[in-house]
Amino acid sequence: MGRLDGKVVLVTGAARGQGEAEARLFAEEGARVGLGDVRDAEGKAVAEALGSRAFYLHHDVRDPESWAQLVGEARRRFGRVDGLVNNAGIMIYRSLLEMTLEQYREVIEVNQVGAFLGIQAVAPALIESGGGAIVNISSTAGMKAFAKAIGYVSSKFALRGITRTAALELGRHGIRVNSIHPGGIDTDMARGYDDVDTEAIYRSVPLGRIGTPVEIARLALFLISDDASYCTGSEFVADGGLLA
Repeated sequence: MGRLDGKVVLVTGAARGQGEAEARLFAEEGARVGLGDVRDAEGKAVAEALGSRAFYLHHDVRDPESWAQLVGEARRRFGRVDGLVNNAGIMIYRSLLEMTLEQYREVIEVNQVGAFLGIQAVAPALIESGGGAIVNISSTAGMKAFAKAIGYVSSKFALRGITRTAALELGRHGIRVNSIHPGGIDTDMARGYDDVDTEAIYRSVPLGRIGTPVEIARLALFLISDDASYCTGSEFVADGGLLA
């Protein structure tokens, strides 16, 4: 307990899945947490469960003004910002030849542009706080291509470059930037496709099972905490051995 005592951390896509697990774990470890999502009923319920240590705002990661509101609300309530987890993401399951330009752009806007805007919005507040940490949630799809996921793969590969460039530019301010690359995690996104036998896929990985959101949250906790004080510009894989 207490690994994030005194820290204020923002988490996007926090209404469910990995984002919810991260928000709950961070609060347990002493952080005050700002939750952002577009799923208002679920997001508000998570924040209410965390009590005075958390707040929820409707947050569209594609919108710079929405980012300004999230950062501003955290500073108004808690006086500072120390960390950000760019967790929000979507996937549209279409082959290269089936995917429309509109669908492709939607995935890129949420997964890639959203993280870029988040770093831009949060970095000044982290500098004011004397440093901090940013975690970008990429994917094993940012390490290896998967069929019928052209937009998702493109965006997750891009997050690797965003992470490394931000680490280079922000390191002098005491800001660490790292990426996490989950494999299959037991969320609505992973199980949302009727024509994919997810159980068979995850039985085939070395650990023989799908991962859980809290397992990714624990890795994010490490990277946000001072335990990872010399880690930046790095890629952390949590995939049950999928890439191996």
